[in-house]
Amino acid sequence: MNKLTQRIDKERLLLGIAAPLLAVVAALVVTTLVILATGKNPGAAFSDMVTYGFASDSQVYILNKATTYYLAGVAVAIGFRMNLFNIGVDGQYRLAAFIAAVLGGALTVPGWIAIPLIMICAMATGALWASIAGILKVTRGVSEVISTIMLNSIATAIIAYLLQPGKLGQLDQAGTLVSTKPLPSSSYFFSFDTGPAGELWGFIVIAAVVGLAYWFVLGRTRFGFDLRTVGQSESAAAASGVSVKKMVATSMIISGAVAGLIGMPTLLNDSHQFSNDFPAGIGFTGIAIALLGRNHPIGIALGALLWGFLERTTNHLEFQGYDKEILGVIQGVIVLCVVIAYEVVRRYGLKRQQQKVGAELAAKAAAATKKQEVA
Repeated sequence: MNKLTQRIDKERLLLGIAAPLLAVVAALVVTTLVILATGKNPGAAFSDMVTYGFASDSQVYILNKATTYYLAGVAVAIGFRMNLFNIGVDGQYRLAAFIAAVLGGALTVPGWIAIPLIMICAMATGALWASIAGILKVTRGVSEVISTIMLNSIATAIIAYLLQPGKLGQLDQAGTLVSTKPLPSSSYFFSFDTGPAGELWGFIVIAAVVGLAYWFVLGRTRFGFDLRTVGQSESAAAASGVSVKKMVATSMIISGAVAGLIGMPTLLNDSHQFSNDFPAGIGFTGIAIALLGRNHPIGIALGALLWGFLERTTNHLEFQGYDKEILGVIQGVIVLCVVIAYEVVRRYGLKRQQQKVGAELAAKAAAATKKQEVA
């Protein structure tokens, strides 16, 4: 490798490190100003967040939350890599979790059969629901943003209609909570006992497998190459023989299948039923996490951990007298800072590359002119 290549690689590495560092510094500065504006001490707030966030029980909580958030981030990132905005992840995972919970409550087979069936059902439901938006886009040109937002509303309405006593729901003994039939204990997913810190959900293993599959398929296979090519330039992909419509529909289906797994950690490791208080809004959190992680599996994991950390620690700040809205402000500030920082660094890197190419061309032109003069 020549010196020029080594210099360029080193500069790329520095630019890659500069983007997240710039985002963190900017987020800390803006967050400090926000806390100061509320009349509180930002130093004490940050100290309390670090102390509470690194407690053993908080670490287990953060990992459990990050498991769900990571799956949401990957589901969104699959669409992003195709330049598709799957805003419907929220409806896809909630409908998938509901149908899977109904199936799981009705199954009487052993757990080693029931658990895979529940997961397959959830993935199939999410894929089927997402495929509607994919088909509308490739056949009618309907924007996936509009169709997935509408499908979110339809999914919510379907769940509300079916989750009623006398249909697919039932009242608890207190008569206050409507839920599906609880899963039998044999269908519970395994957990890691961490003692007083609580139980670490075993579904974190499945999330890791999904991340590895995402990295391998998109980065090491022909399918992944075609998918990324379509996302960067549909005309170039079509010219190389790639079916753009097929790739669009396929990526939406895969995104929906992964979205179907988002509710599984909660269903199989925690609630063991789908009820009115089943977590909502995780699909939109996945959009922020995919942006934070730049659609990279490791970056998404770090974004999911950060989101879980912020949720845990800022909720604790409320009990320390801080405004409860601080969480939303901090999350929004971080996302904005990351997006802006990466864009600033990207433009700077592009400008530097243009300057290098211009300098090299000028040097070659000068050398050619000198050679002609000598001749």
